[in-house]
Amino acid sequence: MEQSSQDEAAKARIIKHMNADHQDSLVRYLEHFCHLSSFSARNAELERVTLDSLSISVNKAQTYPVPIQPPMTSWSEARSRFAALDGEAVKSLGRSSTTVKEYRRPRGFLAIVFALVVMTYTLFNRRANFLPGSLVYDTVLQHAKPFAKICFAIQPWLFYPMVLLHAVETINFDRTRLQKHSVSRFTSLWWKWVMSCFIEGVGSYMRFDTVVKEEEEKKAKAKH
Repeated sequence: MEQSSQDEAAKARIIKHMNADHQDSLVRYLEHFCHLSSFSARNAELERVTLDSLSISVNKAQTYPVPIQPPMTSWSEARSRFAALDGEAVKSLGRSSTTVKEYRRPRGFLAIVFALVVMTYTLFNRRANFLPGSLVYDTVLQHAKPFAKICFAIQPWLFYPMVLLHAVETINFDRTRLQKHSVSRFTSLWWKWVMSCFIEGVGSYMRFDTVVKEEEEKKAKAKH
């Protein structure tokens, strides 16, 4: 009876710890061992654990088994065996073991660049903004008609290439940064990074790489 209660307590601690601190690993388990997409697995939650398997649910609905082979002989092996499962998933999926779990907004110079690009998108999204009758022209540009004329002329040569360039940068950002560091597609975190990249481009790369570097430094310190 005492051993049974100890086992139940150990399982409860493992389940709580995995759901609270290693939900990204659970998502990777489902991606690799159960062949789910990162989007489908994004709400993974460990429901049950035995010495030879994990039962992981998605959205409190369907449950997927992940085998532990060979089975563990005691609960003291859980940490190393779960890490090995994650290592296998990381390698197979071509991911980094460092997961990004936060969005970092632009600050300082990058915030200024962000604001300027937003203003450019807003002003140059239509040529009519630089003609009499538009709100922009009638409130501001009527006092700078030569500048309005220049903006009218360059609008299609500025706006559309900028949108195309930022779209390409965003696709590459998703493939080389977000997916590599287990940011599941279409989650709120994914949307924040994607929209930032579409607006500002390279600034998002810089901030994201800083977050990754900081996380890797934390992991390195934790090992010592």
